[in-house]
Amino acid sequence: MRRLPALRAAVAALLLTTALSGTGAHAAAAGPADEPLPAAAGLLDGMRTDLGLTRQQAERRLAAERAATALEPRAERAAGHAYGGSWFDPDEERLVVAVTDRQKAADVRALGADVRLVTHSAARLDAVKKRIDALPAPAGVAGWHVDPRVNGVVVTVVRADRNGPAVRAFVERARRAGPVVVAEAERAPVTYAAGTVGGDPYYTGNVRCSIGFSVHGGFVTAGHCGRAGAAVRGWDGSAMGTFQGSSFPGDDYAYVSIHSGWWTVPVVLGWGTVPDRLVRGSAEAPVGASVCRSGSTTRWHCGTVLAKNETVNYSQGAVHQMTKTSVCAEGGDSGGAFISGDQAQGVTSGGWGNCASGGETWFQPVNEILGRYGLRLHTA
Repeated sequence: MRRLPALRAAVAALLLTTALSGTGAHAAAAGPADEPLPAAAGLLDGMRTDLGLTRQQAERRLAAERAATALEPRAERAAGHAYGGSWFDPDEERLVVAVTDRQKAADVRALGADVRLVTHSAARLDAVKKRIDALPAPAGVAGWHVDPRVNGVVVTVVRADRNGPAVRAFVERARRAGPVVVAEAERAPVTYAAGTVGGDPYYTGNVRCSIGFSVHGGFVTAGHCGRAGAAVRGWDGSAMGTFQGSSFPGDDYAYVSIHSGWWTVPVVLGWGTVPDRLVRGSAEAPVGASVCRSGSTTRWHCGTVLAKNETVNYSQGAVHQMTKTSVCAEGGDSGGAFISGDQAQGVTSGGWGNCASGGETWFQPVNEILGRYGLRLHTA
């Protein structure tokens, strides 16, 4: 376990009213957790660094994203069978809802959302994606997802392989399933586990990964980091816990129970770059919203949600229901936390690129993991 001084150990029990800062052994922040600006400071700093926003722009955007997140489920209910998906427009700072019926469009617009009339409903596009999920995908296909902004299923191919016979054949079969748009990626996605490196959050076997979110009794992380029954060592090499459940490929999530002497806290580390973040819930941010990631290799980086329910085609096999982001990551960041504001979003799975030149990263949504294992998120 972490050897905290007595005062710090006592503070750890008061996380409902304090935030933590720093790396390794954490000291308590002075301000109360319910002060909105200090609680959002880490996210604001990340948005300024990675999204190029001023503090004022970042604050205004966060407020707009919170409003869009609250409005999205109401808009979906109002649209009913005509719902075609939704996304956050960062330029207009409003939620945009796609609908297939003009009368339903009026109902949704009355709630305060912008509306786009489209041809295909979300249910229709989800059915198309499900048929594509059943196709065997070659290595040159990076993944596919429903994109409400184009009202179709986007199939992403690796640029260098786009004219290969296997990729072309897959795209042709996908187009027979329904409306498909082809996009290109620089490289194929890979998972972000890494060999053992000292001083990082946890290890299993010879793999280093990152803790995602605390749940009552343990934490959630990426499934490719370890199989059920595997022992977990903490940052200091001492026995920490055991993988109770793990799924990869198909999914990429896992649940680790912790031993006596370790405890869970509703915190995402800012690694000294930004103040640590308190976790207050798991409301799902819309496409287009800002999101930040904490991992043991590249620490804290931010970007935006690019797509949801994407099937990612790793070399080990396809993983379904992933969320795609513009956030960078590198080896060892696997399993780490994605957070929007103070709302848990998911655990880092994989991607392409790095944090020097940029890239894209996918996460497995946290609510799916909680439901799968019957877990309760530890919140402040």
